[in-house]
Amino acid sequence: MNSNRRVLHFVTGSVCIYLLLSVAAPLLKVEWLPFQRVNLVSDLVYKDSSGTKNEPADSTIVAIEVKADKNFDLYKRPKFITSFSADPGQAAIHSFCAKLAEMKEGKRKKIRIAYFGDSMIEGDLLTQTLRELLQKAFGGSGVGFVPITSQVAKFRQTVAANYSGGWRDENFKNSNNSKLYLSGHAFFGSGDWVEMRDQTITDSAAIIEKSLIYGNAGSPVSIIVNGEPRNLNATNIVDRLPLITDGAHSIRVTIGDERLPVYGLSFESPAGIFVDNFSFRGITGVEYSRIDSNFLKAIAEKNGYDLIVFQYGVNLLFRPNDKNYNWYAKMLLPVVHKIRNSFPQADFLLVSTADRAFRYGGEYQSAIGIDSLIKVQAAIAYETNSCFYNQFASMGGTNSIVEWARMDPSLANKDYVHPNHRGAAVLAKYLYEAMMNEYNKYIHTRK
Repeated sequence: MNSNRRVLHFVTGSVCIYLLLSVAAPLLKVEWLPFQRVNLVSDLVYKDSSGTKNEPADSTIVAIEVKADKNFDLYKRPKFITSFSADPGQAAIHSFCAKLAEMKEGKRKKIRIAYFGDSMIEGDLLTQTLRELLQKAFGGSGVGFVPITSQVAKFRQTVAANYSGGWRDENFKNSNNSKLYLSGHAFFGSGDWVEMRDQTITDSAAIIEKSLIYGNAGSPVSIIVNGEPRNLNATNIVDRLPLITDGAHSIRVTIGDERLPVYGLSFESPAGIFVDNFSFRGITGVEYSRIDSNFLKAIAEKNGYDLIVFQYGVNLLFRPNDKNYNWYAKMLLPVVHKIRNSFPQADFLLVSTADRAFRYGGEYQSAIGIDSLIKVQAAIAYETNSCFYNQFASMGGTNSIVEWARMDPSLANKDYVHPNHRGAAVLAKYLYEAMMNEYNKYIHTRK
């Protein structure tokens, strides 16, 4: 009884203190964005998600400079990749399309795509279909990059993974390590092992290069690959080492030195196009501001990319009445600049949030701030000379997530946030078709 009373007193006291702070913050004009998001009275005392007042809901801090050769309103078009060029015949993702053409002509062996996202692409959703379609069109076998461990290892269908329980995972949520990989993780193990099998390969005769991606341990270290000892020269900031190239689609690696940062394994055929899934649930993309620029440049040198796709937004729509996302533009702009500067050979494609719904007046409807968020995302692409793809419009626009969830068979979960496997495949098909539209434009204008 005394124990229960102590728990009750603790909970009651904590709630009272929390409520007192929630009321005191606006009265004392203390405006700290992370606290405003969890403030118990935030919907009563704050007018928008940034804490700023008397600001139009659709205003942006990113200046839209009107140019004769640009058309910002192109961001509204569905199933369309835009570089905002007013010339309808000019191909967006131009450099990437040129590389696709070189691959078709036998002048290029490999093309890599890094696809960044949150839980919308977790478990290789969307990217598995995009990869399959691109490899059918341009060649290649292999799932690409896979992190050492994952919360959704058993959910993901494209890789069968098993690993020991001793791995230490430093990531965006628990570490300030500035040398986390593009996945948002760095793994450390002492005698720990991982075993993976690529399940995307349909050609039993396909030759697959299985590589380890790792960092600097300060000195050479030893590992075990399929039971055989190997030495690594682990003195570079980032390195990619092909371990075995043969017809096997699986590999087992044991790490014997806990100083070695291990990022993941990669499965690639000697030639073709590859899509690496870099999903991390619950983030907005601004987390990449923590990663050291020199580390990113080292990744670009050892494991470069030709196209970077950046898809975030749904985690910004966590409160039903938010309409102003200027703070997000301010935070994301330097991140996009950093990634673009670190991967200068890659085109950059910013993909907008998909639809998500809240309950308004007793029924689910699209978040009322979603148009404002997408405009801000498009403005970021415009400002950084990146390309843009409106995923919200592509899936059907307003209330599309509600319609998808109610279809039979459904295309989305009843959380009215996440497309399911079927819906993710549809989104991938739309994006692939938009890519091929730009590729065909490039081929046509080249002649």
